[in-house]
Amino acid sequence: MEVTSQPAPFEPRDFHSGLMSCCDDMGVCCCGLFCLPCLGCSIASEMNECCLCGLGMPIRSVYRTKYNIPGSMCNDWMVAYCCLGCAACQMKRDIKIRKSNGTLKP
Repeated sequence: MEVTSQPAPFEPRDFHSGLMSCCDDMGVCCCGLFCLPCLGCSIASEMNECCLCGLGMPIRSVYRTKYNIPGSMCNDWMVAYCCLGCAACQMKRDIKIRKSNGTLKP
């Protein structure tokens, strides 16, 4: 079989939910509130990264780049520094949505 075209990259779009939309998925919200390191490990494992990489600016930047989400490293740092729990919940919600619609890259 001959490959005649390459898959197109993801179109630029924002995260599927807002940074402060924690109530969109109460399970993720509770996990982020009561066990943030567990949520970080879950995010990292979904992205095939080391469990210690699950929170903060680096993993957020990698995720944004992978899915062509607009932003900057400076913005990622500010979000992770000021709202780490909300940022982790936002990423986890986005991962769940991408898994459900089949667009999550391994």
